[in-house]
Amino acid sequence: MALGRTRRMRDRVDYWPGFVDALSTLLLAIMFLLSVFVLAQFLLSQEITGKDAVLNRLNDQINELTNLLALERTNRQDIEDSLASMQASLNESEKERSRLEDLLNSGSGANAEQQAKIGVLSGQLDSQKQISQRALSQVELLNQQISALRRQIAALEDVLEASESRDRESQTKIADLGRRLNVALAQRVQELNRYRSDFFGRLREILSDRPDIRIVGDRFVFQSEVLFSSGSAELNDSGKEEMHKVAEALLQLAKEIPDEIQWVLRVDGHTDDVPLSGTGQFKDNWELSQARALAVVKYFISQGVPPSRLVAAGFGEFQPIEQGETEEARAKNRRIELKLTER
Repeated sequence: MALGRTRRMRDRVDYWPGFVDALSTLLLAIMFLLSVFVLAQFLLSQEITGKDAVLNRLNDQINELTNLLALERTNRQDIEDSLASMQASLNESEKERSRLEDLLNSGSGANAEQQAKIGVLSGQLDSQKQISQRALSQVELLNQQISALRRQIAALEDVLEASESRDRESQTKIADLGRRLNVALAQRVQELNRYRSDFFGRLREILSDRPDIRIVGDRFVFQSEVLFSSGSAELNDSGKEEMHKVAEALLQLAKEIPDEIQWVLRVDGHTDDVPLSGTGQFKDNWELSQARALAVVKYFISQGVPPSRLVAAGFGEFQPIEQGETEEARAKNRRIELKLTER
């Protein structure tokens, strides 16, 4: 009965690390999406800031021209009022001159004093006519300036409308870019998941049903005893045989995955929590786990796997998959994990 219970415990699949890895992958995808969103917002804010500066300058110019237009209108009104006053005075002078001329023509007794008065009035009348003519010229000039100002304001309003239209188009394009990036990211994740499933399926067939080679979540887990001697980071004959099978499956998969998918095979080395003596080849479990992962990577490279598709990482005893201080738990924690993931 104890033997059966031990076998059932060995055959039990630990889903927790797989769940943790799946959650980590989801968090990485969410972080990437947030980074894209932040970048898009930054670019949008930069462009909007530039647009706002242009719009503010245009609005300032329009306000300045509007003030100038109001000032010109005020000046024109003043000139027109002065012109009206001079015209009224001119009319009065005309009436006075006509009256005096009538008196002069009708009365034989008109003296030199009256004639002199008529001459003075005629001179004043001519002077006022000249002033009136200059005022009319000024009014005409002001009308021309006002027309020019109106044309400038209309041109600035057209530029302002075109700038606002381009701003709306830019915002639409940025939003569309964000949507397309999200779709592309989702597609790449789906493609990589499909190839990961194919890779795992091939490894299952190749490695058969060995109890010391397990699948935990989205990783293949090799017990260290399958690949290395105790305390060693050199692949033994059995380890080379198993890694050769993996390398063949990996090379076949590399031919099928599109080049634009940035994938890598991550090789993670793990140890148990028993500290090393420090007098051997490796000072601590960090160095041992890193050296074992690197040994697997170098063997894959010797089998033709591109180095750019491989990553070696050592975790020491700090990422256990089995809690406890029993020999069985420590044996499970001494392992090499293979994970197909994104670069």
